[in-house]
Amino acid sequence: MPRPTVATPAQVRETISSLLREAGIAGTASTPSFRRAVSVRKVRERLGGGNPATIAHEINALEKDIVGADSQIPPIPEVPADIAALMGQLWQAAVGIQLTEVLQLKSQAQGIADAAKSELVEEKLRSQVLLQELAELRAAAAERDTQLAHAKSQNAVLTERNAGLQTELQASRGRESELLAARAALEDEKMEAIAAARERYDGLSKQLLQETAQQRQTAQVEVSRMASQSKFAEKREATLAGRIEQLEADLLEVRTQRDKAAGEVSALKYINTSLKVQVDGFLKSRTHDTVPAPPPGLAKRRRTVKRPAA
Repeated sequence: MPRPTVATPAQVRETISSLLREAGIAGTASTPSFRRAVSVRKVRERLGGGNPATIAHEINALEKDIVGADSQIPPIPEVPADIAALMGQLWQAAVGIQLTEVLQLKSQAQGIADAAKSELVEEKLRSQVLLQELAELRAAAAERDTQLAHAKSQNAVLTERNAGLQTELQASRGRESELLAARAALEDEKMEAIAAARERYDGLSKQLLQETAQQRQTAQVEVSRMASQSKFAEKREATLAGRIEQLEADLLEVRTQRDKAAGEVSALKYINTSLKVQVDGFLKSRTHDTVPAPPPGLAKRRRTVKRPAA
């Protein structure tokens, strides 16, 4: 069971101030309003524990500072009997609550004592476990000492074996000198073979250079021929390009003339249509004239006029 939190006087005063601010009390206040806002139970709940005596002492000290200005208030008239009875009941209820808090504190103190006893038992058990572990460590240390002695004996055997290996190493070094001499002879033979191969390589290289020069000369002749053919093709291409441009210009001119002729035809059609409309209007106006009957020659002239318009 964890121990209750120990609150310092500064923490208690800070908690009381926060309770007063939450209750809307700033500056001086009356005793009832102070008691309604602050109590030992509220402070302990806010702090999560604490000594009730210390909390009560700090509450009384702050109450004197805050309610001190309230001592100049004129005496209050006597309280009516029914209100006094209610106040007595309220006092009894407060006393009951305080007794309940005292019982709770006693039960908490008993819980703390029980927790301390259980912690003491746990510490004793832990010390026994540590003693047992110490004995096991001592046994392990003795076993390690035995292993160390065995390792020392093995080290002596390995030292003797190392001396034998050193002897074998000296013999191997003698054989190594013989192998180095044989290797030097092989190196000489290899250098002679390399010199002969290099001489053959130089002859082949000269022959290859001659053949390469001949092939390069042949390639240059072929390149010159291809260059002349390329120039001829470029000239031919330029001639064809000029011809194409000339044809495109002629085609553009023909299209322009065609568009111009089409515009003139459209204009003539429009004029012909306008004249036809005017003639038709003129003929219609003549048909509505007040003359009883037109002469036969007039009708013939009308047909003659209409025929060219068609």
